[in-house]
Amino acid sequence: MSWVTLFVAGLFEVVWAVGLEYSDGFSKPVPTAITVAALVVSMVLLARAVQNLPIGTAYAVWTGIGAVGTVVLGVVLFDEPVTLARVGFLALVVVGIVGLNLVSH
Repeated sequence: MSWVTLFVAGLFEVVWAVGLEYSDGFSKPVPTAITVAALVVSMVLLARAVQNLPIGTAYAVWTGIGAVGTVVLGVVLFDEPVTLARVGFLALVVVGIVGLNLVSH
């Protein structure tokens, strides 16, 4: 269950990271509120997950999920570039997340 909690925490990290773009430097109230709420939920879930998972592994997986999700949404929502190098390095992050999950059970 801790891995599921950690995964959901990572998804909320994506929400708050993307929310930073929409909040326009915290100048727009609704996107700012959503961003802050997602940040709090993400942190609370991360804290719960690390009660049963090694902190180093959990933090690396949490940030990895956030990084991959944010890059993907950056491409979809903000027309960020898709290059072979970006895709390749993103794949390395995914391999690292999967690898940490496999060796931490």
